[in-house]
Amino acid sequence: MRTYIAKDLTINTWEDVKPYFEELHKRVIETKEEYLTWLKNKSELDAVLEEDCAWRYIKMTIDTTDAECSKSYNTFITDIQPEIAPWDDKLNEKLMTEPFGHELTDSGIKIYRRSIETTLALYREENIVLDAKVNEESQKFGSISAAQSIDYKGEKYTMQRAGNFLREQDATVRKDVFELMAKRRAEDREKLDDLFNELIQLRHQIALNAGFDNYRDYKFKVLGRFDYTKEDCFNFHRAVKSVIVPFVKEQQEKHKAKLGVTHLKPWDTEVDPDGCAPLKPFETGDQLIEGCIQMFAKVDPYFAQCLTQMREMKHIDLDSKPGKAPGGYNYPLYESNVPFIFMNAVGSQRDLVTMVHEGGHAVHSFLSADLELTGYKNLPSEVAELASMSMEMLSMPHWDYFYKDLNDLNRAKKEQITSTIKLLPWIAQIDEFQHWIYTNPTHSNEERTNKWTSLNREYGTGVTDWTGYEEVTATSWQRQLHLFEVPFYYIEYGIAQLGALGVWKNSLSNKELAIENYKNALALGYTKELKELYAIAGVDFDFSEEKLSSLMAVVKYELTKFEQ
Repeated sequence: MRTYIAKDLTINTWEDVKPYFEELHKRVIETKEEYLTWLKNKSELDAVLEEDCAWRYIKMTIDTTDAECSKSYNTFITDIQPEIAPWDDKLNEKLMTEPFGHELTDSGIKIYRRSIETTLALYREENIVLDAKVNEESQKFGSISAAQSIDYKGEKYTMQRAGNFLREQDATVRKDVFELMAKRRAEDREKLDDLFNELIQLRHQIALNAGFDNYRDYKFKVLGRFDYTKEDCFNFHRAVKSVIVPFVKEQQEKHKAKLGVTHLKPWDTEVDPDGCAPLKPFETGDQLIEGCIQMFAKVDPYFAQCLTQMREMKHIDLDSKPGKAPGGYNYPLYESNVPFIFMNAVGSQRDLVTMVHEGGHAVHSFLSADLELTGYKNLPSEVAELASMSMEMLSMPHWDYFYKDLNDLNRAKKEQITSTIKLLPWIAQIDEFQHWIYTNPTHSNEERTNKWTSLNREYGTGVTDWTGYEEVTATSWQRQLHLFEVPFYYIEYGIAQLGALGVWKNSLSNKELAIENYKNALALGYTKELKELYAIAGVDFDFSEEKLSSLMAVVKYELTKFEQ
């Protein structure tokens, strides 16, 4: 409920919100109570602005062909956001210099002030225009990807829907669709290379302006990575190569043997090796959300209440359709405190997992809704993804709502566990790739391709035969949205995945306690250090080789339950 911002405020231009920044800046604060009121008023302004921008983004991604929606979003990031930035800096300076702020000693305000201090240190007026340009240019990736589709047997398919054919038993179908998808993506190679090159140079200049040698070191500060360093990331890369890649190779060898093929081709990796049809847990988005509500109720009734409220408020858009941006997300809405889930569901098992994943983010938003300041809800990705990935694992025992057949249920569970582990090498590879990209910002397209190809060998298993399709692997990084839109936001998935495996491990012995710990951690938002939040969730903030090995022992044991 608004107490400071006008209830009927409509934001069309910067002038609509400028008076609030001016008033907050000039307000005289004479007591600690007045300082706290000022903080809450600033927090309310933050929430209103972030939610206004959020709705513009949501509407644009639902229909990238709607020129008005794109114009509305671009107006905010190119006309309004640049005007906000210098005023944000002034308010942050006031927040830090007012003497009463130092009298607040709880951990939440300390962490919040630490983040503000970092923001102040990084602020450069000359970066305002560059940040706006980066935001504008990075959105082109969504438009390019959303326009990709194939024609197969007289029907047009989005890439998401076409991907379902790669699970069909007919190898000819898989090969034909794979080649059509590869050909269509190849059409955009040069366009995506050019876009990425521009983004790299813009980001590098932003880093130089802020006093850094490279964008990697700058971005670590922006992301508030206070709890781990780039060296920890390098250790994660090595641990994945030594512990996870051999497991993935073992799984792929089993897959190849079951298929009975001499060469495992790229269109053979997703098909069920036992000859079963692709898992199809639902037909429509409505069926998916209803099933998840029923399923969440068995995990914890509160989780189902969250999804029910979102459905009632129409804060969910699930079905894949032409013109819709790729991917899926849960967008927190800090004023209404009821988030929005967006995805491209086509009826696959992967879609079910995505919905559960985004549902975990949504539950996180609800659990942290009552925190006093918007800044407390601005979560580091390592804990945000812990919420979503843990929900994937915690929901598995209740997937029988979607799978009445025990064999299908076991297939789905096995696929979830193995795909969870198989994703770790890709996460590490994307992260290592980014370290190289931004510490070598003047590289050529050829050098970038060579680096990616080298990493493919390090993180690959050598089981899949890509002969004749080397171009596909050389450009596979272009499918990763994070590289274009949210650089360096990816290793968090790996870190959080290890935490989620720990939450799941705990639930195998004591489900009630594991979920209680999980909820307690999520309700704290970002009012505790990352390591403390993980500890409250009942897991270690640890992604060492030793930790990976211990978790893999649990994974391998659980997989034996599904061996036939």
